Amino acid sequence: MTGGLALAIAVASVGHISGAHLNPAVTLGLAVNKRFPWAYAPGYVLAQFAGATAAAAVTWGLYGDQARSIADLGGTAPAAGVTAGRVLAAEAVVTLVLVLVVVSVATDTRVPRGIAAMAIGAALAVAIVISGPVSGAGINPARAIGPMILAGQFSDSWACLTAPPAGGVAAVALYDRFLRPAARLPSDDARS
Repeated sequence: MTGGLALAIAVASVGHISGAHLNPAVTLGLAVNKRFPWAYAPGYVLAQFAGATAAAAVTWGLYGDQARSIADLGGTAPAAGVTAGRVLAAEAVVTLVLVLVVVSVATDTRVPRGIAAMAIGAALAVAIVISGPVSGAGINPARAIGPMILAGQFSDSWACLTAPPAGGVAAVALYDRFLRPAARLPSDDARS
């Protein structure tokens, strides 16, 4: 719940300023599908990784060395015995759903303005519940790698760097090619 609420707060408070791109999977998904300028993408991604690493440093400072030695500063790791394929699948699928919600509610003018923050936060909370027991709920490459850098624990970091962006790119493509064009259903014409 905390992750979802934190994201909802961030989207509500800075979404109108920066688009609240906290996740490289969102930025890259939009850029690959020509919905975000490529010229801005490197700066956004760099800021996302810097922010996540700074957040891990704050966690270390607030909770001390045990936060690093016992909890890896919140870095993600798959459950024991989970195969790499399952980690990749879990990360890609939940990120696809999260980014699909983001692109649906935050970029489509047909959606009422006030719904975006809570819908995106709820989608993240659900993604964490679903993927946490499998992959450790990376979902966001920056959020996953930032703590890994300071904790010095890089368990399956490659999966955190590859699966979420793939899910993000697929989500935006799915929305743009199939869901957005479905704005008018045949039943809408019958009611006119």
